[in-house]
Amino acid sequence: MAANVIELKDLVKTYHVGETDVRALRGVSYTVKEGDFLAIMGPSGSGKSSLMNILGCLDRPTSGQYLLDSVEVSTLDKNHLARIRNQKIGFVFQSFNLLSRTTALENVELPLFYSSADSGDMTERALGALAAVGLKDRAQHKTNQLSGGEQQRVAIARALLNNPSLILADEPTGNLDSKTSSEVMNIFKSLNEDKGITMVMVTHEPDIAAWAGKRIYLKDGLIVREETS
Repeated sequence: MAANVIELKDLVKTYHVGETDVRALRGVSYTVKEGDFLAIMGPSGSGKSSLMNILGCLDRPTSGQYLLDSVEVSTLDKNHLARIRNQKIGFVFQSFNLLSRTTALENVELPLFYSSADSGDMTERALGALAAVGLKDRAQHKTNQLSGGEQQRVAIARALLNNPSLILADEPTGNLDSKTSSEVMNIFKSLNEDKGITMVMVTHEPDIAAWAGKRIYLKDGLIVREETS
């Protein structure tokens, strides 16, 4: 039986804006199991970004519990959270977040600068990650020489570098055309099915969400619907 990777228990997130309290999440409970591919959908203001920030250990809930691999992470200190982000979670964003005027290889190597890996091992691992997304032959190309789809594949390779058990993708195809979006989603599908990486993705696009095995819909800070393929 697959282990629980993510357990959310009555998660609440409230922001204080002036004298007003804005409840972004109003008691979200959900479990993501090892090997799941989950898409999170919902209109602007539904709580998707707040939920993803908590899942990525970038923010804390106001109340409720978030367990990652059975560890209650919402109570951990900043250094422990940083280690979890570096070792357990790979991030892929809509805007790629690559450094300009640097090569694909240098961008992929970035997470290892904060680890104890030696430079030879660092390069070998980065080249392996680029090979996994079909870009080993573009390793020495600078980011401005790469297409949008290639830049996103570099970002995925960077997310893979520390062998994460979980990838969080926030609108990963938002800046891509439909053909390139399909190429990126094929990579995600392969990582999920062949490598067993658990995937959680936020998207506005129903055709992109259809790649996921499970879909949840948020509205006003609550899960209002769940679908399974």
